Amino acid sequence: MKIASRLLVSGLIISTAGVAQSAAAQSWPTKVVRVIVPVSAGGGIDTVARAMAQKYSEAWGQAVVVENRAGAGGIIGADVVAKAPRDGYTLLINSTSQASSAAQYARLPYDAQKDFAPASQIIYTYLMLGANMKVPATSVKELVALAKTQPGKLNFGSTGSGGSPHLVSELFRLETGINVVHVPYKGDSPLQPALISDEVQYAFLTPIALMQHVKSGRVRALAVTGGRRASIAPDVPTMAEAGFPGVEFTGWIGTFAGGGAPREVLTRIAEDTQRTLKMPDILARVPGWGGEPAGSTPEEFEARYRADIAKYARIIREAKIPLLE
Repeated sequence: MKIASRLLVSGLIISTAGVAQSAAAQSWPTKVVRVIVPVSAGGGIDTVARAMAQKYSEAWGQAVVVENRAGAGGIIGADVVAKAPRDGYTLLINSTSQASSAAQYARLPYDAQKDFAPASQIIYTYLMLGANMKVPATSVKELVALAKTQPGKLNFGSTGSGGSPHLVSELFRLETGINVVHVPYKGDSPLQPALISDEVQYAFLTPIALMQHVKSGRVRALAVTGGRRASIAPDVPTMAEAGFPGVEFTGWIGTFAGGGAPREVLTRIAEDTQRTLKMPDILARVPGWGGEPAGSTPEEFEARYRADIAKYARIIREAKIPLLE
């Protein structure tokens, strides 16, 4: 009898806790929501985050405050969210680096999968393959043929080891079997003049970074890595159209809550993200963010996030890129 009573009481406690959590989620948010951005103010992710935070605030009737916590390739900011209460009041807006760092680092201060709950993908992004004008190649196939006739002679640039431009370059190398030399730079600012001056012969960069040089006739755009052509460069083929479907490579910027956040909160964030991405003022800004609108459900974004972690781990393993400590 005593055991049955204890079980009944325990069941009532669990049931009451579940009802309380559900009620709290339904009334969410009732106070200020923090959005952690793991990069410095003024960059691409920060620009997207501030635009979305304003729209979230309007939809939720609460202040949504953006906090920049830059450092360690986004790990410092992500760790803030991982260590915060899992109630949906501390969110993370981050890029594909959230997934690539999980594959790139030997150790992280958090569990990249258990400590984060993907809510919605805001945009998907892609890279553009640009070649120096001195390179005698006007297509991806011609670039690959040139590299095969001159093994070890062509240099490709990246924004740093393990970043998206490096990973897609390694994927390109693995898919084509070319022998080329990696030259890493500290970001796209030094990489762009290196590409223009023929210090490196080709590089994958964001369309926003490359198109200004394409328009000025200093760089040739060969392809984009997305599944469809870029709205800002409709004449540039996709890698699949160029004959290399295995080099399709898209990134994203999305909103996360802490792992274990109420499902109702994640659904609310996703619905308001989808609604925001249909607003004319936001749609007009998306091409300038270097991407295309997404607006996925929590389930869709979680599947994408997990698949990307596995994909980047495979590229890093097969390309024999050393893990970072």
